[in-house]
Amino acid sequence: MFDQHKSILVEIQKKREVMINLARQKGLNSEDTLKCSQELDQLIYQYQAFFRQKQQHRDNRKRKIDFIIYSPNRRFKPATRLIALTIH
Repeated sequence: MFDQHKSILVEIQKKREVMINLARQKGLNSEDTLKCSQELDQLIYQYQAFFRQKQQHRDNRKRKIDFIIYSPNRRFKPATRLIALTIH
C-alpha cells in the first residue's frame, strides 16, 4: 500500500514539472498544457481516492467498535478491552 502511495506521489510530481515546463514554453492555454493539467488532475484524484478509501476503512472499524461499546448486551469493561485490541 505504501508503495502505491509513494508511486502516485512521484507521478504527480513528474506530471507537475512537465505541466509547468509546457506552460512556460507554450502558454497556459495551449492544448498540450491543458491536457497535461487534466492528467495531473486525474493523478491527484487517484491519490485522494486512495486516502478516502483508507479513511472509510478506519471509519467502518470505528463503527463496529462503537456498536460493541454501546451494545446493551455487553458490559463496558470487556468492550474497552476489545477496543484496545482492535485499534492496534
